[in-house]
Amino acid sequence: MDMLQTLFVIILVFGGIAMAYILVAKPTTGNAALAAMLSAGFGAYTAVQIWQEGVVMFWTNHTVNLTGIQVWWDLVMCVGIALFFIAPRARKAGMNVVPWALFVGGTASIGLLAMCARLFWLERSAEAQAKPQPA
Repeated sequence: MDMLQTLFVIILVFGGIAMAYILVAKPTTGNAALAAMLSAGFGAYTAVQIWQEGVVMFWTNHTVNLTGIQVWWDLVMCVGIALFFIAPRARKAGMNVVPWALFVGGTASIGLLAMCARLFWLERSAEAQAKPQPA
């Protein structure tokens, strides 16, 4: 296996572990630090990709064949659905959704993960403030 195939398998394994955790542990709030690290890591990976292959490769990758177009539609739909579910919680937490939606629209998962990190942090802060302090 070459480096890209190895990276694909590693991401597949970690994604499976994350899905199993979500199903088994049933967390009620997300981890702000983890979402922020994933956003930063994917942002850094994207920056390297742009540096090495250029922005045009995004266009080429998603328009060269039916598989590329299918992956593009899958990405657009998943990000749209995620934003649909996250936006009401973000508004409730006091976030200005419009700039976040523009950021998500321009960067997909990078912006979505950053938005989730901010949302999770605000929700945890609100929970901590709502808890009565021991005397």
